[in-house]
Amino acid sequence: MLRSPLHGPFRFMALDVETADRRRGSICQVGVAGVRNDGTLATWSTYLDPGPSDWSCSFVHGITAGTVRGAPRFDAVLPVLEALIGTRLVFQHSSFDKAAIAAACTVHGLDAPDWLWRDSLRVARRAWPELKGNGGHGLASLKRHLGLNFRHHDGEEDARAAAEIVLRAEQATGLDFAGAEFPPLAPAAATV
Repeated sequence: MLRSPLHGPFRFMALDVETADRRRGSICQVGVAGVRNDGTLATWSTYLDPGPSDWSCSFVHGITAGTVRGAPRFDAVLPVLEALIGTRLVFQHSSFDKAAIAAACTVHGLDAPDWLWRDSLRVARRAWPELKGNGGHGLASLKRHLGLNFRHHDGEEDARAAAEIVLRAEQATGLDFAGAEFPPLAPAAATV
């Protein structure tokens, strides 16, 4: 059985996926970052075999059919993710990751997990409004603005970046973005 090396307890999680092609359910990598109460992070990722794919997104992340040969399928990885995330809050950077998880669940005939999702993009907009129209709040812009060090379009690295964005935003604003005053996102519709 696939296991995660992450050990908490964690205050909140961040998750990022990469897809093989334009179908949101074609997840070929998932990365998770756990943020402990003291602000330290632990990360984990795995490649996934998305099944038949045209690999049209390989130019973005460099993952190919050869990279995922022998990797588990999504239905084998979902229980690991569910054990990791449990009832904790999980951040994504934009709405793509939540929709991709829901779409992959649809493809595999699984119920989508009822995780409490929040969006680090929305957190960044609140913390650094001056970036609107001045580079924006995407990961690449925030990498420059905040001096973050990560390899963009890698699931584990992007998950860590999303977690760091939330932590930096909390430092900048004094707000608890993982707290109850910031409600979770509405459920995502599954788009295969």
